[in-house]
Amino acid sequence: MGKKVITLGEVMMRLSTPSHERFLQTDCYQVVYGGAEANVAVALALWGVHAIHVTAMPDHDIGHAASRYLRQTGVDTSQVYFKEGRMGLYFLENGTMQRASKIIYDRFDAAFSHFEGNEVDWNRVFDGADWFHWTGITPALSEKAAKLTLSALKAAQKNGVKVSADINYRRNLWQYGKSPLEVMPELIEYSNVLVAGLTDFENCMDIHEKTYEKACETAQQLNSQITHVTTTHRDAVSASHNALSAVLWENGKLIRSKSYEMTHIVDRIGGGDAYMAGLIYGLLHLHSQEALEFAVASSVLKHSIPGDANLVSLQEVEALVKGENVGKLLR
Repeated sequence: MGKKVITLGEVMMRLSTPSHERFLQTDCYQVVYGGAEANVAVALALWGVHAIHVTAMPDHDIGHAASRYLRQTGVDTSQVYFKEGRMGLYFLENGTMQRASKIIYDRFDAAFSHFEGNEVDWNRVFDGADWFHWTGITPALSEKAAKLTLSALKAAQKNGVKVSADINYRRNLWQYGKSPLEVMPELIEYSNVLVAGLTDFENCMDIHEKTYEKACETAQQLNSQITHVTTTHRDAVSASHNALSAVLWENGKLIRSKSYEMTHIVDRIGGGDAYMAGLIYGLLHLHSQEALEFAVASSVLKHSIPGDANLVSLQEVEALVKGENVGKLLR
């Protein structure tokens, strides 16, 4: 039987300038839909996982179009709820060479931020589930979104579901009167696998350590259920040329991946979500070192694809891990 993964979070409309045009010069925008957790669900669905995304969208044509997009990629949209309100937006200007990319968010007061989840039968959602994934973006949106996340986490624990958290500190999102340290530690208590850098540890767990290994050890001392902590390392030569690798801390041992040179990046948005999807898939199916390599390869491939989602097959990720078919013409 295949694996079942649940994700929770807002889906936004992304409006991108064509090619590498600037906001100041463009007269049209390209539309795609995405959100950190939904991007994870899309990648997993394409790899044969039963991925269910829980969210609320506005009850109008744009909200229904976003839901249809998820459904077309294979995501189970049975837990998409349509509500009054607006669609969250973000605008992207893709940089190139030495010019950085730029994002402008317009997501305040979106339908998802008011979603309390009273209609969700969490026990039914988590029945037979293997994994639940959430991010620090959701509890940063509103107090209702934070409470929704806590309800989902309690239900996941009750049903024995493994939990991953990309704690993802976003300073500009915390605008409703609560600080991350008032909200995040309780949510992290329910989580087993963390995606976190040193800044995330400081702002979301009040952990101040000089080395990554020590920060991971301290996190596990605070929360004994944590088994894995991970982060990616990106060296940016320019907006178009990055090197990417990652580390995975597993119960006191630090595992390192190989590094990839990405010299002609098409779109880096969603690279972290592609990594997270790869890690979830890997930890469900592979040994730890293999899982880490699968996750990094997944993220690397995402950088070649326009849009938020990692629209690649399982076989393409596996081939990159092995160094096969790299840059070839396949026919």
